[in-house]
Amino acid sequence: MPEIETLAAAFESALPQLLAEADRIVSIDSGSYDAAGVNAVQDRFAALLQAAGFAVARRPLPGRGDQLTARRGGAGPKLLVLGHADTVWPTGTAAEWPCRRQGDAVTGPGIGDMKLNVLMAIEALRLLPAVPATVLIVPDEEIGSPQSRGWIEAEARGQDYCLTLEPARPGGGTVIGRGAVGAFYVRAHGVTAHCGAAREVGASALAALAPMVAEIEALSDFAAGSYATCGILRGGAARQVVPGEAELHVDLRAPDDAAAEALLAAVTAIATRPPADRRVAVEVSGGFTRPAFPTLPGGQALYERAAGFAAALGAPIFPLVSRGGSDGSFAACLGVPTLDGLGPVGHEICSRREWVEVSSIPARGAILAGLMAAGAP
Repeated sequence: MPEIETLAAAFESALPQLLAEADRIVSIDSGSYDAAGVNAVQDRFAALLQAAGFAVARRPLPGRGDQLTARRGGAGPKLLVLGHADTVWPTGTAAEWPCRRQGDAVTGPGIGDMKLNVLMAIEALRLLPAVPATVLIVPDEEIGSPQSRGWIEAEARGQDYCLTLEPARPGGGTVIGRGAVGAFYVRAHGVTAHCGAAREVGASALAALAPMVAEIEALSDFAAGSYATCGILRGGAARQVVPGEAELHVDLRAPDDAAAEALLAAVTAIATRPPADRRVAVEVSGGFTRPAFPTLPGGQALYERAAGFAAALGAPIFPLVSRGGSDGSFAACLGVPTLDGLGPVGHEICSRREWVEVSSIPARGAILAGLMAAGAP
């Protein structure tokens, strides 16, 4: 294994090239629903992985971008690296918010979540040509990987360990566990009518859903780490028309799978209670899309190894259990030793102020490469 200081120096030398490549990729809109944009990003990742000695295969998803699988054989532990090509940003964002650097900050849509992170991982693999690995670049991660979960789980089975490329938190936070994450949808179908001439004929779909908001949010227990948050309530077509359609989108977070089941049951009970106006029909869908990411002994051992590398470099690091979602949860819940938050240090992720600490890239890249070279815990 190369010395960790040697790896950090290699990343320092590669920094201008990494930032130039990040500028190129961040300039491509690749929101989860923008299949062409996601595929344009996958094209570039595929080319870089092929140059690093990987065989690349792609599988298109209906209405989404391609799943990208890259494999490089060899002797040694089986390593799975998880990243994604999609972002939360709609088409047109890159033109409004171009990638740019100011001092130690580089900003742009998806720079830390996670285009620069994937580039950093590919560079680490390029520096370690003898390390066998499977790399999955997911096209629908930001919407919960609904079409990719089975693929990720199939690839994770039989792997010796998994490294996931979500950004490190400010101060070097590295993820050793995560809670469960879910998305729940309530849709109501009422009867339209003119609000003046025939108000009594109408049955408001929006009125059926609106009272649920306060009830559902009251289920949150912040001290316990359970959250039910109504992110979208919408319906109706015009001010003077009784709303015939309405929908409510609920974000769910829980510290473990048991708490997730209890929270989902409570939300479902509220959502399926018969409306006051029985002419309104209500339907529900969704649930917890990502299981809890348990803190496993193998994952803890990976963290301790990463902490040793960080100490040798004088870089900050600390363990973190996150309430955010990640594809690493799919590997961890299968018992595969998993460590997450291995990208560069990111700030204000998924906001228009998202930025990455440029100075963190050499050390974080070296830590990631060190974990790849050291093998399974």
